[in-house]
Amino acid sequence: MNSFEVALQIAGSVALLLFGLSQIRMGMEEAFGMRLKMILGFGTQTGLRAFMTGLWATLGLQSSTATALLTASFVKRALIDGQMAQIVLLGANVGTALTALVVSTGIEAVAPILVLIGYAMHRRNGAIPAGIGSGLIGVGLMLISLALLDDATAPIRNSEALAAFLSMLDNAAPVALVLAAGLAVLCSSSLAAVLVVLSLPMPPALTVVMVLGANLGGALPAVLATANEGIAARRLTVGNLMIRVIGCLIAFPFSGMIAQGLDALPFRQTALAVEAHVAFNVVLAVLIWPAVKGVTRLVAWMIPDDEAHVSDSSHWLDAALLDTPQLALAGASREVLAIGDMAERMLRQTRSAFGANDTSHLAAVGELEERIDRRQQEVKNYLSRLGNTATETDRRRAINILDYVINLEHVGDIIEKGLAPAVRKKIGLGLRFSNEGYHELDRMFLMTQENLRMAQTVFMTSDRDMARKLVELKVGIRNFERLSSQRHLMRLRAGEPESRETSSLHLDILRDLKRINAHAVAIAHPILDEEGLLIESRLRSVKDKKKQK
Repeated sequence: MNSFEVALQIAGSVALLLFGLSQIRMGMEEAFGMRLKMILGFGTQTGLRAFMTGLWATLGLQSSTATALLTASFVKRALIDGQMAQIVLLGANVGTALTALVVSTGIEAVAPILVLIGYAMHRRNGAIPAGIGSGLIGVGLMLISLALLDDATAPIRNSEALAAFLSMLDNAAPVALVLAAGLAVLCSSSLAAVLVVLSLPMPPALTVVMVLGANLGGALPAVLATANEGIAARRLTVGNLMIRVIGCLIAFPFSGMIAQGLDALPFRQTALAVEAHVAFNVVLAVLIWPAVKGVTRLVAWMIPDDEAHVSDSSHWLDAALLDTPQLALAGASREVLAIGDMAERMLRQTRSAFGANDTSHLAAVGELEERIDRRQQEVKNYLSRLGNTATETDRRRAINILDYVINLEHVGDIIEKGLAPAVRKKIGLGLRFSNEGYHELDRMFLMTQENLRMAQTVFMTSDRDMARKLVELKVGIRNFERLSSQRHLMRLRAGEPESRETSSLHLDILRDLKRINAHAVAIAHPILDEEGLLIESRLRSVKDKKKQK
């Protein structure tokens, strides 16, 4: 077998490995996407919970980069504190190391069974079984790719050229570190890079250096992905990169000693590369955890606040474009997206006040609601002047824009006139919810924020599948609201004093959040209606009722 064929087989094996990783991630997001977001949203009250949240989320997503980006989106919207978010990423780094430990234990024989079970589950109806099926197929493909990678590298393991190249790298450790970091960036995965290192016959010290490089490079994709995001998101990913750099600087001079120490462990069952990957991330988490606050402050100093305040003027309603309906509608759509961002900010500020018992968070709510009222009126006036050249499709799009902006205006009213006064009453009277009641309401807040974000995406893309998912989430929220009300009544019957004092507030907040969700989900209705996927009434026909009996 010539060198070109060997390189082609290695490249194909690595591609299959990356595809398997992406298949697991997509499957888990399909099955448990909202639940994973809920876990990240609620799992950061303490350092230990934040660490375990990052670990479990990464075991599900099979990507510390995906966990970092998801966490960054929460930090950007002030749903997670920056310090706790760094601890989440420490757990994510350990999670991806544990994944390498599992897949390198020589269980390739079960790969066909996993693919078979995954295929059978993927064909079933329902997001959860289909998503789990995709995940199992992804795991099976990963295991198969490792076996193929092992076979592909077999001809070159005893190659004199490879031995000379590795010997040269062994004498140029910094180059090896940069090479492994580049491989991790290219694969967008430290896990994939470590598994490639695992397949090559390297000297122990060089193996440790390459693993350090893979960990360093594994933090870079998240930094690149958040380069144009908000300050808070950039601070999180840069902080994670800084922690990896610190760890590599500490471990790099002792790579030979680390290799000897790991080689001497009596319970070694896996390859050195995997053991070094696990050891590096576990030890780094233990050492950095007490200093996370200092790292967060340092990154805040390096990346200072410089975001401009939200402007009160309309940016996208250009009267000169009214004779070109498509451009005018595009501008109106961008203006409405800005209004949606303001509504989401109002809800975020209200949730912050609810959780912190601090009315200062509500200071901007009234001003934002006035901006929403003023700017939605400008959108309506603008679209009413749309040129005569507008087609029927353009007019339908204009109506959808008007419907959505009116719903956003209602959302602002509900927050300003319903939720904000309820939170002020809670704080002013010093009322305390029961632990169960508080967590139920906080979860409802978080679910509502996520639905507002998804509504923005549906409005922007008109994606039918996402519109369907948004409507399905509305059903889940309606069921959660009903269950929370029932649990609240059960706590009242049990005589809990906290539930008795906050009874009306609990039910009022639930009702208002449910109404906000209804307005957010309304954006999906015209999209699904055009596809004939909606019915006019929820009432069952007499025939259907008889069939059910």
